[in-house]
Amino acid sequence: MAYDAQSDSPSPLRPGLAPAPPHGHDPRRHHHGHDDDHDAPPLVDISGWLNDSPAWLISAAMHLLLLIVGALLLVSVNSSDDLTIEALFTEDVGEQLIEEPLDLSAALEVELDEQMLTPTDLPEVADPLATPEPAPLMPDAPAFATDALTTPTLGVALSGREPGSREMLLKSFGGTAATESAVMAGLEWLIRQQQRNGSWSLQGPYDDGARVENQQAATAMALLAFQGAGYTPASAEDSRYRRAVEKAWPWLLETQLDDGSFFRQGANSHRFYTHGQCTIALCELLSMTGDEQYREPAQAAVDFLVRHQATEGGWKYDPGEGSDTSVTGWALMALKSARIAGLHVPSDVFVRIGEFLDLVARVDGSRYGYMKPDGYTTSMTAEGLLCRQYLGWAREDFRLRQGVDYLLDNRPEWRRGKRDAYYWYYATQVCHHMGGEDWRAWNSVTRELLPEQQVKRGRERGSWSPDGDRWGSHGGRLYITCLSIYTLEVYYRHLPIYQDVLTGGGF
Repeated sequence: MAYDAQSDSPSPLRPGLAPAPPHGHDPRRHHHGHDDDHDAPPLVDISGWLNDSPAWLISAAMHLLLLIVGALLLVSVNSSDDLTIEALFTEDVGEQLIEEPLDLSAALEVELDEQMLTPTDLPEVADPLATPEPAPLMPDAPAFATDALTTPTLGVALSGREPGSREMLLKSFGGTAATESAVMAGLEWLIRQQQRNGSWSLQGPYDDGARVENQQAATAMALLAFQGAGYTPASAEDSRYRRAVEKAWPWLLETQLDDGSFFRQGANSHRFYTHGQCTIALCELLSMTGDEQYREPAQAAVDFLVRHQATEGGWKYDPGEGSDTSVTGWALMALKSARIAGLHVPSDVFVRIGEFLDLVARVDGSRYGYMKPDGYTTSMTAEGLLCRQYLGWAREDFRLRQGVDYLLDNRPEWRRGKRDAYYWYYATQVCHHMGGEDWRAWNSVTRELLPEQQVKRGRERGSWSPDGDRWGSHGGRLYITCLSIYTLEVYYRHLPIYQDVLTGGGF
């Protein structure tokens, strides 16, 4: 409120407000030499009324005057023009598990009250797309667990997505209201892009689509985003999110070929990226719903991967030929998700994947390249380390420790030449499983950066622009948006692999 400098202090009484002295003598007028207005009547003379009125009446009048003034001020405030303020913020930080252990038994008892894919035309390079978080092994399981170990993990790895568990894990692992709001805004954007037949497209109708179409890949990416937040066709809540998933799955299952493959369109380099993501989404669906109608197509998809593992132990673009770290990572996560769903996966498949990783390992196994002759990169190191975590490396392994230090030296930055949603997604998972200071150091950046850079208004609100991202021009807006959603779902998408992180000792 502004004040007039001339009215900050009380002014003297005006002559006309004072009663005239007896006999018409006013010394003030003589002092100033003015007596020509001696006979002028006073402007207002309330002295008689004040002298004759009882005290209670004067008090009542003053209170009435104050009420009138207050009412006028209130009307003035309420009649001002509307003011719209848009605040871009990050909410209070979640409570980290530093002293109190995380009681998973309580979390898992919460009842449901309801409730990536390959861009097209990717060159033969290391960073196409990231995979959603896979299901963990039992913390004390051997590196290459047998099928007998799948049963104890059923219902645990994905239980953080359930209402109650989700909120608790979000708070405990450092999520915020801003990160969760960004996830929901991203899902809203995906709903607006869904086509009438239930599928999604890599090329549009949104701005900045991919170079080549691949509806199977786009649909798998979108489904993984919804399922990461706990939404399936079996969700109790009749929500827009459940209906989007419910509409998409029949379309995707109808595109599966007789040999179990999901690849239908796109560049040949998309084959196992597409199939890997569709398999992950289908295995998650089976685990989350327990619906047996999904078991046969899921096992067929897994068998297709197993049949076409290359001699080196990985996968690349053609069935049974060649291996690279990027495609192999997708395949491994699909096979681990299959184990969580109780599907059959031969143990020697995992042994051979470990042998391939040995071929592309660099710096004593702490960093990874795309193919055997290549040098290491941040993205391939993050993916390679995540594979090692799921294949049984201990949290204290010196190779893992050195690799994580390398990731922490390359934390996310939102500027051209540094943006890499593919790398950020994999490194986020690695650090989340590590817990402790590693996770706090990484999470303190991503939970601020991604919500801040999300599109806030216009037809693309809720998405993330691919402009400036290393693979944005190949994958397009849906690719970047889904990877960003997965990254912000990390708090509850899968439980951390290492038991001491779950019980509070590593966080």
